[in-house]
Amino acid sequence: MIMKQSINVNGAPAAVGPYVHAVKTGNMIFISGQLGLNPADGTLPEGIEAQTIQSLENVKTILEGTGSDFDHVVKTTIFLADIADFGKVNEIYAKYFANEVPARSCVEVANLPKAALVEIEAIAVEK
Repeated sequence: MIMKQSINVNGAPAAVGPYVHAVKTGNMIFISGQLGLNPADGTLPEGIEAQTIQSLENVKTILEGTGSDFDHVVKTTIFLADIADFGKVNEIYAKYFANEVPARSCVEVANLPKAALVEIEAIAVEK
């Protein structure tokens, strides 16, 4: 049987559904998709740039709360409401993964919760 630990991290936005911020199994950390929600009030900022930054800040908060950081992320998935935003998201994403970049998928989806423009999930290992 696989041992797993469900984790919610203080400072990250509340989940918008029946799930947790992350699940840890062994030294692996699976982070749920993060919208660009402001953790203080649950609002979604306007524009792809602001939402991408906030989404990555939410991922960062969860990484830190689970004993990891961006240097230990091995895989991300980015969901975009409009693939035309790919270039803008890449510019911001590259600033968060300045050292070694993880494997990544990026797909356009029909809709995201709360009419968000971007959602980012990650898989990391503990530091």
